[in-house]
Order: sequence, then structure tokens, then C-alpha cells
Amino acid sequence: MRTFEAILLLALLACLLLPPRPRRWAALAAVLVALLHLGVEGERWQMVPAYILTALFAVLTLLQLRPKSPAALPSSAQPESRRRSSVVGRPVVRASLSVLVIILLALPPLLFPVPRLPDPGGPYAVGTRTFQWVDPERLEAYTPDPTDHRVIMVQVWYPAAPAAEARTAPWMESLDVAGPAMAAFLRLPSFFLDHAELMRTHAYPDAPAAPGGPFPVVLYSHGWNGFRTINLDQSEALASHGYIAVAVDHTYGAMVTVFADGGVALNIPDLLPDRDAGPAFQAASEALEATFATDLRFVLDELAHVDAGLDPGPLTGQLDLDRIGLYGHSTGGGAAVIACAQDPRCDAVLGQDAWLEPVPRPVIAAGLPQPALFLRSEVWASGLNDELLAQLIAASPAALGRPTILGTRHYDFTLLPLLSPLAPFLGLKGPLAGPRVLEINTDYLIAFFDQSLKDQPSPLLAGPSADYPEVVWE
Repeated sequence: MRTFEAILLLALLACLLLPPRPRRWAALAAVLVALLHLGVEGERWQMVPAYILTALFAVLTLLQLRPKSPAALPSSAQPESRRRSSVVGRPVVRASLSVLVIILLALPPLLFPVPRLPDPGGPYAVGTRTFQWVDPERLEAYTPDPTDHRVIMVQVWYPAAPAAEARTAPWMESLDVAGPAMAAFLRLPSFFLDHAELMRTHAYPDAPAAPGGPFPVVLYSHGWNGFRTINLDQSEALASHGYIAVAVDHTYGAMVTVFADGGVALNIPDLLPDRDAGPAFQAASEALEATFATDLRFVLDELAHVDAGLDPGPLTGQLDLDRIGLYGHSTGGGAAVIACAQDPRCDAVLGQDAWLEPVPRPVIAAGLPQPALFLRSEVWASGLNDELLAQLIAASPAALGRPTILGTRHYDFTLLPLLSPLAPFLGLKGPLAGPRVLEINTDYLIAFFDQSLKDQPSPLLAGPSADYPEVVWE
């Protein structure tokens, strides 16, 4: 809950508890705080009941301030028994009901807070820029028009030197479209995540690049039904530590993709049928992951054009394309493995619950030549996928291992658990505290790419760490 929201609820509690005359001042305070809240923090649907109660107290106060009729009986002339009853009015019951009302008002903003991103932690400020790229060599396999070419949205975060008056970017562009799609994914009413537009990031759009480049490049691939900013904290952390962080929306596999002209491509559920479909499921998952992997290789091609200045902007000359890392979550983790097996430009790969079942078996048998690290949530540390991961690591001479983060679930590698304390009940996170999970994710991510792309060895990658007992190595 934000500062002025909490103060407003306290003012409303005073309105409920105080007798009429002092209540006027509490009502005035509530109105002033509400105005400050609306002007500074911004309105959101979770606070609507509090807005209504504030308005009711304001109206009641105005009515009490009206001149009284001369015939009105002053309170001092009322019968003593009646005055005592109205003043006392069962104070314990009244206080209890007042507190209950405030608790009910507080539940919506507490259960659906405005998420707060952790500080990126590095020495650089962060800039960001978004691109729309069309692959002229690839027809779109997931639309009925045989002339469609593959179109993807890509966002880049980079070390920046923003102007003093610069404002940070929102978490997601076009949240009026993306918010309902995300709510539908979580099986919530369409408006439930509208307040996510109030979440501020640490990235400044199109800010000038910071001195010190060119910087190593790290490319991220989201999972099925994900999106490019689903792990924005990690992208910002990479940029703040001296990397060019890049993330792609895998069109039609992403939850939603909003193009530069406002066009929308929603996730197509039929692209990944149920496992009960047998061979059809395997074929579809292999095609999907191959599409993701080809997207990644295409992005590397386009980044070379950006660095060369073919699209003039702050990133010209800032990308060190001789030091490239890939990482991904779930389907994106498997796609990163495929891309690194195919493309010698990849110098390191990290998987977060990487989905290897759709990865071609020859790729797993041959292994990867690059340094590789595979982080697992506790619920993914078993089954066929983990058996394939063990085979891949055994065949990869530079692989570091497959540590498990105890107390986590699959989506703990993303920001989705920040959306609500109800995340564990929605199947989005394990029992490990959210801030701790984010810290582990970021620290191991930075340590791995520092060691692999910057030749800065990290003790975190040598095995169990006393600082992170939740991370268990095999």
C-alpha cells in the first residue's frame, strides 16, 4: 500500500471513531489526503470504496455546517438519558465496527498492490528503446495469410546518462491491451491489473548512452504466454551492471504483442495443444521452440544493424557483438539452447527452468560448447525434462551445473508473483519470500555473465554458498 493510501485510511478511521465536531476536521483531512493521493500517486480501482466513503463524510460535514433552524432544540436541552445514549453509543461495538470497515477497505489495495521493482544495483543508470522488426526471409507460420512475414517487437535496456528531467518508462506499453490479457491468463476479471500502469521502472526511454561502451550483449527469451518485460528487474539489473540487455516478444507465443501501429497479436492457445494430444503436442512444441530460437538468431542479425547505425540512436556503436550471452525461461530457455547450438555468435547460455523436451535430441546428445548454467525451481527438479537436462550437461564440457532454488515454483523466475500476495494461491510462486527470490535470480544471472563474458570469476558459480543456502547444487 502506498503512503497516501495508508494515511487516507487512517483519516477515515478517525472519521468513523470521532464524535461529530472533531469528525469535521478528520473529514477535511481525509479530503485533502485523497486529493494528494490522486495527484501524486494516481487513482486505482482498489481504492474506490475509500473514495466513496471520503465523499460521504465530506457531504455529511457540509450538511452539518448548514445554519440550523431556530426551532431546533439545542443538544443541551435534550433529555439527559438520550444524550448519554447518543454520546456513548456502545463505544466498543462502534470501535470494532469502525476497524472492520477499514480492514475491508484496506484489503483490495493490500491484495493487489502497485508492484515495486527492486533497485537494479549497478553503477549505471538505465536507458531503454523499443524496435519493431520484420524478417524478410521468413513467412509467418501462425497466420492464415500466406504473404505475412514474421514481425516481432524487441526492447533493449542499456547503460545510460539520462537528463535530469527525464521520466522513467512504464512496465508495459499499451497496458490497456496487455492488462486484460494478463488478467485472463491469471483467471481474474479483466480490470484487475489495470493498476499495473502505475508501476514505474528505472529505465529512461531513448536516453543517451553512458560512456564506457561498447558493452556485452545479453538476449532474453520469455516462456510460453510470457512477454518481453516479464522479468524486467533482470533486464534493468543487467543494463545497470554494464550490459546491453535485449528481450523479444515471440509473436503469437507471447501473452500479447502490441505493434508500433497499435495492432495487437494475442497468444494463440492452439499453438501448444494439451499433452494428451500425444505426437501432435510434441510436434507443436518442437515447432514453437524452433520458432523462438529463429527469432533469437534474427534479433542478433538486427542488433548488428543497430550497432552499425542503420537505425540512428543512442545504441550506435554501443554493442560488443563479440561477447554475446543468451538466456531464457521455460520455452525460451529451450530456445536459447537451440540457438546457441546453432549459432557460433552465442558465447554463453543460461536457462531458467529451461524446457528441453522440445529440443532436438541430437542437440542434447552433442551438448553445448559454451559455458552454460541451468537454474531450476524446486518443482522442475524432476521428471523427463530434468533427465534431458542431465544428459545435456553431461555432454557439455563447459557446463557449470543445474542448481535448484528451494522453495520456488516455475514463475518465480518472473515478476508475476509481485502482482499480488495471493500469488502462491494462484500457483505463481513457492513459499520462498518474493524479494529473496528476486535477489537470487539477479545475483546468479549477473555472476554467470560476468564470469562468462567479462572474465570476472564468481564464487557463486563454484558450488554451494553460505550466502544462499536456498540454492542447492548437483
